[in-house]
Amino acid sequence: MKAKPRQLSPMNRPHASRGESPAQADSGPFGAAGAFSGAACVRGGSIPGLDDAPAFSIWQHDPSPVPVVIAVPHAGRSYPPDLVSRMRQPAYSAPRLEDRLVDLVGKAVAARTGAALLVAHAPRAMIDLNRASDDVDWEMIGGRPIEPSGAPVTPSTARRARSGLGLVPRRLPGLGELWKWPIPHEELSARIAGVHEPYHAALTRMLEETRARWGAVLLIDLHSMPPLPARAGEPVAEFVVGDRFGVACDGALVAEAFAALGGARRLAAHNRPYAGGYVLERHARRHLGVNCLQLEIDRRTYLDPALAEPGPGLDATVDVVSALVQRMAIAVADLGRERGHWRAAAE
Repeated sequence: MKAKPRQLSPMNRPHASRGESPAQADSGPFGAAGAFSGAACVRGGSIPGLDDAPAFSIWQHDPSPVPVVIAVPHAGRSYPPDLVSRMRQPAYSAPRLEDRLVDLVGKAVAARTGAALLVAHAPRAMIDLNRASDDVDWEMIGGRPIEPSGAPVTPSTARRARSGLGLVPRRLPGLGELWKWPIPHEELSARIAGVHEPYHAALTRMLEETRARWGAVLLIDLHSMPPLPARAGEPVAEFVVGDRFGVACDGALVAEAFAALGGARRLAAHNRPYAGGYVLERHARRHLGVNCLQLEIDRRTYLDPALAEPGPGLDATVDVVSALVQRMAIAVADLGRERGHWRAAAE
């Protein structure tokens, strides 16, 4: 008997442990022991400077019960000692670069909804997975590399690198330079080969496998943000939905996202100040049924007042994002059916 898109239902699974860290990826509801029934855990990539440490982990059902993939690129907390020793003020700068503990939200939502999940363990301080591999501030790498011909490598646009937040973050407001000395070329190459390239290859694979089954797929690139500044006493958005101004996601799916957030009485903004970065630019292919959103969550909604540890709002935030995923999964499945490629699985 074949399932129908409108029969998509939430998978009642336990939340991720609040204390879970990348180093404990085999414990909790996502562990390799199979507590997340039917979901395989696969690790990939490698973190330079940490022996046998994976750059990311994937939790995925086969076949996929919903046409949604969640990716968390900026919550990695596996810091090699050598990386930390080279930072000017690591206790201050490293947490500021993280989307602090937003992977706990992603894990709990994936466990509840059945969405596939990709979580980076490599920290953003090492390499930013939401930047192109050539978005580099070459001054902090000791100058541009040389081609075998002897000519310098053609410079990239380095859009984000110029602001200090390129592929390898260089500086932060209020802190200045993050590093004590330049990074060798060979080390940058190792970070790209061990972390950046395999992460994006894995994400491409996950999206294609899910799209092949459902005819369409939605990527939710999950981030968190510091509180947005208030303006003239107006309420501040707790969520920002980014679709690169319509380029990355079908408008009907974006409308479903805002309907879900509105139904939860959560104020949301569209594309401002976060429209989506390299992940959406690289992976969105609307004409092929690959839709992508960047979802930013105000850290106050799920962290404590110090924005350092899980807070009392975590469960409520998981409820909101889970409802959004469930609602959008139905719409994505319908979109795939309309495109004539939806493949239902046996119940």
